[in-house]
Amino acid sequence: MAKLILQSVLFQGKKQDILISEKKFSKVGQPLTERDREKAEVVNCDGLAIVPPFYNGHCHAAMTLLRGYADDMPLQEWLTKYIWPFEAKLTNKAVEIGTRLAVLEMIKSGTVFFADMYWRREYTMKVVKEMGIRAAIGVTFAENLDTPEHIEENFDFVRKHLHESERVQIAVMPHSIYLVGEKLFKRCAKIAHEEGMVLHTHLSETLKEVRDCNKQHGCSPVELLDRYGVLDENLVAAHCVHLTDCDMSLMADAGAASILNPCSNLKLGSGIPKIAKMLDSGMLLGIGTDGASSNNNLDMHEDMKLVSLLAKANGRADTLPACEVLNMATAHGAMAYNIPAGVISEGFLADALLLDLKNERLNPLHNLESNWVYAADSSAIHSVICNGKFVMRNRHVDGEEDIVKEANACALKLAGK
Repeated sequence: MAKLILQSVLFQGKKQDILISEKKFSKVGQPLTERDREKAEVVNCDGLAIVPPFYNGHCHAAMTLLRGYADDMPLQEWLTKYIWPFEAKLTNKAVEIGTRLAVLEMIKSGTVFFADMYWRREYTMKVVKEMGIRAAIGVTFAENLDTPEHIEENFDFVRKHLHESERVQIAVMPHSIYLVGEKLFKRCAKIAHEEGMVLHTHLSETLKEVRDCNKQHGCSPVELLDRYGVLDENLVAAHCVHLTDCDMSLMADAGAASILNPCSNLKLGSGIPKIAKMLDSGMLLGIGTDGASSNNNLDMHEDMKLVSLLAKANGRADTLPACEVLNMATAHGAMAYNIPAGVISEGFLADALLLDLKNERLNPLHNLESNWVYAADSSAIHSVICNGKFVMRNRHVDGEEDIVKEANACALKLAGK
């Protein structure tokens, strides 16, 4: 098994050597022996710092092809007149091309994992395996938009892909309470539990969703999932913009995770989650970007900073400091999807970013975490490591020029331009 030594990398305030072996951090800050150095690639990291990478807890990767296609309009008009008609034209190849652009963007902005809720998942899986990062690929259920036959095909797909690969997991993803009824939602939860898969859904994203649920069921969307018996530690819910205090307590007590998507929620006018209250409730919070048609990028760093700033809107500047929001964007996201990563520590999977300490936004270096969260952007990322291997080295990803060219041509053709 290949070994990697990150020599003289800045970690926890001092230059240290880090040994990566068997795809994990083997030694961090310990003296390395001659045996450790045998057949190891030594990478000089003088002038670089190591930090955990990002884990994007909610995304629609192939929607990169819709970036900038339709913006700044009411949600229903945006969906019905532009997004859905464009998506209806997507072919298998288009999903592959759009996903490849998405993975390139995520790598270059420091993300090594994403949870993808979309269609034609085989093509998303293909790209992830080829480009070397991690993903939870959703088998998406949308009862009101699908046929009974295809729903059964989805369940069959889940059973046939229980242990997809060491970097790719399958997740069961009922779209939402308004596109999936009680019987199907419970069935999705049952198979997810039986096969040890994450159950992922949109939840309490808009006021309309909450009001419609209260009108139809006499309770909030969170309370409805609790009534269904699916609100537990297996659930990862995206958005959670409009939660009551009772909703937060229910989710915290159940151990369910919430993935915040602040850039998308603000751009679509969906609202601002009650981040400080969610933190106080004890909920497990991660961060996601949502799709590139509603964000309009897949840069987790932007969402991380915005989460911290929005949390301080309660008038307390000490709410969600840099170190804690960085954990949300890294370790907490990995935890939500049961990945032993997101921490630079012995025994954890070797995922990491190397930051260029010469970057102007990291200077002066009073506090690296503060600079990384509040001052820097992806221009500070020198290299990206996933599963013990470089997926970006010295700011370059193999084939990146062709990926951009192909995606642009595909998007313009689909738009009829």
